Amino acid sequence: MSTGTNRLFYQIFSAKICFLTTLLVLPNLASAQELNGANTAWILTSTALVLFMTLPGLSLFYAGLVRTKNVLSVLMQCFAIAAVISILWLVVGYSIAFGPSESLYWGGLSKSLFIGINVNSVSGDIPETVFASFQMTFAIITPALMVGAFVERIKFSSMLLFTTLWTLVIYFPVANWVWGGGWLAELGLIDFAGGTVVHITAGVGALITAVVLGPRQGFLSSPMMPHNLTMSFTGAGMLWVGWFGFNAGSALAADGSAGMAMFVTHISAATGAVTWMIIEWVKYGKPSGLGAITGMVAGLATITPASGSVGPAGALIAGFAGGVICYTATNYLKQKLRVDDSLDVFPVHGVGGIVGTFLAGILVSSDLGVFGGRGLADGASIGSQVGVQLVGILAVAVYTAILTIVLLKLVSVLTGGIRVSKDDEEQGLDIVDHDEKGYSI
Repeated sequence: MSTGTNRLFYQIFSAKICFLTTLLVLPNLASAQELNGANTAWILTSTALVLFMTLPGLSLFYAGLVRTKNVLSVLMQCFAIAAVISILWLVVGYSIAFGPSESLYWGGLSKSLFIGINVNSVSGDIPETVFASFQMTFAIITPALMVGAFVERIKFSSMLLFTTLWTLVIYFPVANWVWGGGWLAELGLIDFAGGTVVHITAGVGALITAVVLGPRQGFLSSPMMPHNLTMSFTGAGMLWVGWFGFNAGSALAADGSAGMAMFVTHISAATGAVTWMIIEWVKYGKPSGLGAITGMVAGLATITPASGSVGPAGALIAGFAGGVICYTATNYLKQKLRVDDSLDVFPVHGVGGIVGTFLAGILVSSDLGVFGGRGLADGASIGSQVGVQLVGILAVAVYTAILTIVLLKLVSVLTGGIRVSKDDEEQGLDIVDHDEKGYSI
């Protein structure tokens, strides 16, 4: 065969190979062109950061604040919640929160077990699996936040059943209302990263549970000091860092919105910490480490719903308000109302979420100059937006309170009571629930 013939044969063969390759690859290329690699990478990172907030951040933060005999039980509660809620998210959670239902109150069950979701499925310009994973970490940390209200006195079986049912009937539907295109989203509620969905639900659920359970033995009559503040500081630092994924990740893009959300989150956290320290310094003569890290969390909770709406100066207001109001609420709940919300879940997260959601309706306005934010939606005023914010706060709080009471009664019947006996409480839940000790010294 001549050289010219060989060349012609080679060209025809190559053309056929290129044609077949195009047929095989073109569908995948079409999907790939819809994806944004930078956004995908950022949300993958944010997913890891938010899970880092729970395991190990929140776990260590809470565990250091309880007594030695209960440290392992707290770690186990956070860990078990993360595992169980992850499975629940796959089975029905993602579908209820973000399914394509036409209802304004829940997403339906059409995406249960991730039906129809594969490697080519997209949500916006990121893979749907990445979006679902990111949102799953929010579903994990919300019931885990409640653990702080009932540590040292709840049965492990009751805790696990209660938080599972609570997430199913409270967190998933509320997430749909606000982030899944539900009725609060239609109303125009501003909740960028979870003031209502995460902090108000967890805070109100924690308060109701603490009241129903009753206080720990010796509450307000004997010292119940944190056994390891070094552990709590470590967890607090992890929470601060992980919160950047929580808030900046909620932009769902690697862009200026994410950058601003990260910056205002940091400023509010710092302001909350400094505010709490100053209050204690003036009142008691010395600032406490526990107060500093609690103020930081208050600042983080307060900025969360507004982190996509406010500017840096607005974050100063949010952090300061969170520090002052959450400090006042913490002392009032314990000293005046004598409610044993053991690790201050409601006064820090619940009150912080309420304050932040309210302030978001004000600080979003560009008319406030340096303290203003992105600007209100067309046709909205500060008054009308604050009205929407109040509707969201009240609706989520009332819904959560009513269903939490119902679930506690149901779980109490199913498990023969949700609280451990006096002897078991005295012995400590590490041994009673897990037959292990956090420390062997």
